[in-house]
Amino acid sequence: MNLPNKITIARVLMIPLFVIAVLVPFPFGTWPVGNADLPVHHFIGAVIFAIAAGSDWLDGYIARKYNLVTSFGKFLDPLADKLLVTAALLVLIDISMLASWMAIIILSREFAVTGIRLVAAGEGNVIAASGLGKWKTTFQMVAIVVLLLHHFPFSYAGFPAGDVLMWIAVILTIISGVDYFWKNRAVIMKTM
Repeated sequence: MNLPNKITIARVLMIPLFVIAVLVPFPFGTWPVGNADLPVHHFIGAVIFAIAAGSDWLDGYIARKYNLVTSFGKFLDPLADKLLVTAALLVLIDISMLASWMAIIILSREFAVTGIRLVAAGEGNVIAASGLGKWKTTFQMVAIVVLLLHHFPFSYAGFPAGDVLMWIAVILTIISGVDYFWKNRAVIMKTM
């Protein structure tokens, strides 16, 4: 097993650590952040999530740079991303930091795109991620971290940065989903 695939597997293994860090109310106390208190375990969860999200960029960079792209990696990498984002969105709903409808939009797009990619792959067609899709992912990841940090450092000014970033992520999710289906309509119609 090559290094990028090991990094991807490590990302999957970080997911339960992230969930435990955020949802188990460890008695670590809180830090004042603006008008609220940031539970230390939420901070730990944000760090774990940020490392896991960053590992997505790292494994892809290493795989491309050293020509270590494998079929296993092509399958596992996007799956790991979907599992990480799904876990984070569900955790944010559980701690009342995210509206469930936002998660439904994001997850519906992810499952629909993944399903179409799998069908297209079965037909021998590879559908690559678009620039819009990469921006969508970036905003999702950053929004999740800022929400876990209770809008820090913007919380001192009373600015709900995490909410604004998540709105942008949802809008980009919708736009990139429409763009994805439009650009790949021929492939989609061929598989029907």
